[in-house]
Amino acid sequence: MMKRIILAAIVATFAAGSAFAQETCESKAVGKDGKPLAGAAKTSFLKKCKADACAPKAVSADGKPLAGAAKNSFMKKCEVSA
Repeated sequence: MMKRIILAAIVATFAAGSAFAQETCESKAVGKDGKPLAGAAKTSFLKKCKADACAPKAVSADGKPLAGAAKNSFMKKCEVSA
């Protein structure tokens, strides 16, 4: 019984660690010098980062890539939530 509890605690620790390790576009918005981006550079970076994050998710229910208006609609919704 004690082994199961310890195993569950170890698994939960690794799961929580990977959840906290996920980076957002905001946290990635750093220049080459290590300073946070600002102004137009930050806006441009965030737009590209969100588009890159949403593009692989733009697939239909049958697994085919979306195109045209369906893709545009999906990308707008995804980028707002990302």
